[in-house]
Amino acid sequence: MLSIAVLGSTGSIGCSTLDVLRLHPQKYRVFALSAATRYKELGAQCLKWQPKFAVMTSLPHAQLLEAYLQAENCPTRVLFGTEGLETIAAHPDVDCVMAAIVGSAGLRSSLAAAKAGKRLLLANKESLVVGGDLFMQAVQHGGATLLPIDSEHSAIFQALPLDRTCWPQHIDKIVLTASGGPFRQTSPSALHDITPAQACAHPNWVMGQKISIDSATMMNKALEVIEAKYLFGLEPAQIEVVIHPQSVIHSMVQFVDQSVVAQMGTPDMRVPIAYGLSWPDRIASGAPALDFRQMGHLSFESILDNGHPERFPALGLAWACLSGPQGSCAVLNAANEVAVDCFLKQQIRFDQIAQINQHILSEDFASDVASIDALLALDEATRAKTHEYIRSTLGR
Repeated sequence: MLSIAVLGSTGSIGCSTLDVLRLHPQKYRVFALSAATRYKELGAQCLKWQPKFAVMTSLPHAQLLEAYLQAENCPTRVLFGTEGLETIAAHPDVDCVMAAIVGSAGLRSSLAAAKAGKRLLLANKESLVVGGDLFMQAVQHGGATLLPIDSEHSAIFQALPLDRTCWPQHIDKIVLTASGGPFRQTSPSALHDITPAQACAHPNWVMGQKISIDSATMMNKALEVIEAKYLFGLEPAQIEVVIHPQSVIHSMVQFVDQSVVAQMGTPDMRVPIAYGLSWPDRIASGAPALDFRQMGHLSFESILDNGHPERFPALGLAWACLSGPQGSCAVLNAANEVAVDCFLKQQIRFDQIAQINQHILSEDFASDVASIDALLALDEATRAKTHEYIRSTLGR
């Protein structure tokens, strides 16, 4: 029986993970859960799963959770803050860590799991976008098993041989598919008036607000390009993106002999989660099966066609960062997190998100990325710079 820590258990990935675990009570036990602010939701999860530990981001929320659990006579021990997250991520009784905290806030706990040699199910793409080579070095030195949970990267991983040493000589390129989000056919000029509710209404996937906005701007795909570079040891030119509106083919690998292997499935995050939990075996995920008789057709569109470059200017920032100064990926991620948050608060327009990211990337910034502390300092400085740019230039 594997002991599981779910970091970000009240979010969409965390809830889906618990849904898969519910199907296999003889295989897995929940050792620890965490949340940012939703203490009542986390409390309800603790009552159901009886974990050893629960972690809240702040002390006040931890105190609220502790009072909630005490009133219910739940023995779960409550921790808080980054140290609490690192404690459960690296705990000797934990076999597997689901890293599903949104944004760069999940970097340190993901890194702790990597250094401790855990089976690390990585749904927090920002750990690789911000951490890059440093994060991969921690995985290697710690002896961790890194398994991607993003549907696209899981698809690539499933299409590749189990022997990772043969990947460099076998892979010609990978093709990441993108649904195009809710605005695939929207005129670029109409993006000026998009509301947060419209941007969060993804046609295929049920996701949290931040990733939904990233999907609508295509920044999510830009971050996935960066993540793929590190996960699979590829050159940026070996990564391609195509629009696939049906979200049935989750991504593809083209090998040097020009054969292509694609992974297909319903757009349900329980599928890659189940694969990460059970790898190299497979278990039931609870997701519905594809019905090819009802599927109709599968279609693909080039990013270069039909106004997509004007509609999705964020996508090209991935390759710009990968060929730019050290620290560029961390700068892009930080600027985007601030911009998305400001859009959700209706402080900027939807079409200004990519503009903000491009502007912040064009400015000079310190490129010391020799340590995680240096990267997080760059992250903090970029956030301050982005907030100031929005206040002085773009604020409504």
